Amino acid sequence: MLNQRIQARLKRIPAAITALLLLGALLTLFSFAARSDKEESVRLDSGHRQMMGTYTQIVLRTPHEHLGRAAAEAAFDRQHRVDDLMSYHRSDSELARINREAYASPVTVDQLTFDVLERAVEISQWSDGAFDITVGPLVDLWNRAADSNTLPTEDELAEAQSKVGWTQLKLDPQQRSVAFLVEGMRIDLGGIAKGYAIDRSVDVLRQRGVTGAMVDIGGDIRCFLVGPSDRAWRIGVQDPDPTDGDLDGAPAYLWVLNLRNKAVATSGHYRRFALIDGEKISHIVDSRSGRGSDRLMSVTVLADDAMTADALATAVSVLGHERGMELIESLEGVEALLIVDDPNAPLTSSGMDAYLQ
Repeated sequence: MLNQRIQARLKRIPAAITALLLLGALLTLFSFAARSDKEESVRLDSGHRQMMGTYTQIVLRTPHEHLGRAAAEAAFDRQHRVDDLMSYHRSDSELARINREAYASPVTVDQLTFDVLERAVEISQWSDGAFDITVGPLVDLWNRAADSNTLPTEDELAEAQSKVGWTQLKLDPQQRSVAFLVEGMRIDLGGIAKGYAIDRSVDVLRQRGVTGAMVDIGGDIRCFLVGPSDRAWRIGVQDPDPTDGDLDGAPAYLWVLNLRNKAVATSGHYRRFALIDGEKISHIVDSRSGRGSDRLMSVTVLADDAMTADALATAVSVLGHERGMELIESLEGVEALLIVDDPNAPLTSSGMDAYLQ
């Protein structure tokens, strides 16, 4: 756990060295601790690009600059492919076709899409439905409520909830198809697709000989290092108190994570929310209650892959600190840092301290 001296030092970090804090991103790359000076490599930073409704960045180490640049472009191509398939807001995406047609008849989908759907159902099982990609009708309802500044009625909530439920989603691995058992069901992959795009980017970078990389999409991050090194990627976790920060607008950071081969994702309701008729509504919708989940200020999850970290951050936000921590402790290779109401008194899983500076 960081002591007060380290916390004070982190709060003074200027905005110029933070890498990303956009559209609610809660994690920031501070720096890449280079490999041994005896090992020749080139450090490349892609800068920020628009992707999946947010921003993406790749920082990497490579033996040759031209190979590294080609690897980064190939990784961005893979991210575009995931977005083409899984965007909830694009009418030409494969996901849009699923949402239009899967009740009438099963829809055969790309293997990438099917991989995400299978993993989403698995995490729904782990979390007793706290993570549920069929939450689309509720997301649409709350978006309309935000546009009209009018809270939905109980009847409207009940109607939307009647179209939601991961157990009413039928996947056929043999046909690689998806079907809805309830009319009006809609899948929203916003809680898992970014993590999947990161994982596929990492696959591309490794295949092309990159020796170390950090891939960031909207604050979901995965890092890796190849070969021996006593250094790590340093990732800052933002203080979830929106009133904290420097006078120059720089966000405050209470923790730094040292990661070698790990993914991290953070969810929180304090930055991404809607004010509807004077009420603050979290962007994280609990499919079981039909309402925004505000049990935790912030949830940071570490896992071996970004897709798992991404989805579990949402699941734990819905479950709350007691049941959420039980879930984390039951999973191998997964750790978490949870903030209930006091940023200076977080709850950590049994292995989280090993990653905290």
